[in-house]
Amino acid sequence: MKELRDRVAVVTGGASGIGLALAHRFTAEGMKVVIADIEEETLEKAVDSLAAGGAQVLGVRTDVSRPEDVEALAQATLDRFGAVHVVCNNAGVESGETFSEIPLTTWEWVMGVNFWGVLHGCRTFLPLLREQGEGHIVNTASTAAFATGLPTFTPYSVSKFAVHSLSENLDIELRGGGEPIGVSLLVPGMTKSRMADSERNRPQGVSVSESPRRRRVLDMIRTAMEENALDPAVTAGQVVDAVVNERFFVLTHPEESIAALRARLHSMETGEPLAVRKPSGVK
Repeated sequence: MKELRDRVAVVTGGASGIGLALAHRFTAEGMKVVIADIEEETLEKAVDSLAAGGAQVLGVRTDVSRPEDVEALAQATLDRFGAVHVVCNNAGVESGETFSEIPLTTWEWVMGVNFWGVLHGCRTFLPLLREQGEGHIVNTASTAAFATGLPTFTPYSVSKFAVHSLSENLDIELRGGGEPIGVSLLVPGMTKSRMADSERNRPQGVSVSESPRRRRVLDMIRTAMEENALDPAVTAGQVVDAVVNERFFVLTHPEESIAALRARLHSMETGEPLAVRKPSGVK
């Protein structure tokens, strides 16, 4: 998509962090924006801030793990703006512990938002993009899609590996069929967001680990967020560039992502095990 002005973008997880930065950048490009989020109060504030700047914006409270919510989001978008051109499946959460201590409910929540949310977004919006004859899908993964081994983050990493595979296969299929619909995989490294506090939105019945190990990892991430994290506005600019230039990978920290892939290749070639990973940005 070479022209963004007067087009319509949908961003899930759009009330904070990368999602909100995407919404701001899209409106700066002259787009109409629909932001979806599960936090109603935060969503209302985000809509108000965008509207105050003159943007045409709609907020829709959405639990992306529920297909009916995503379908309602698509319908609300069509009802308000009559079309959709760019879909950013960006909502994400994180929770965990050591593998044997992770309850099934935690797996279901993390995979429900991070993977099934992306799948629901692709399945719901792809037919609409096809009807229009153009469009672009941006799915948010993470460097965790390449770099495993961060203690207590197994569900998150698994979900992002799945998003990577889904997006890559979808891109190959659409390009192979000559369809005018682009796909990009956003692979953010450490970026200023509320990811370390995403357990605030856990559903009833999903417990939170208070183990010292888990707390140490989250504290390291919060410190790295404050000291070394990338401004999400930079990430949003990279996404716009990828959409306009139809580029698949959007690597906010390319050295980190490529190093993780090289480490995996080295392990495959030599049999040496992969190492425990620190949060990115931790010295």
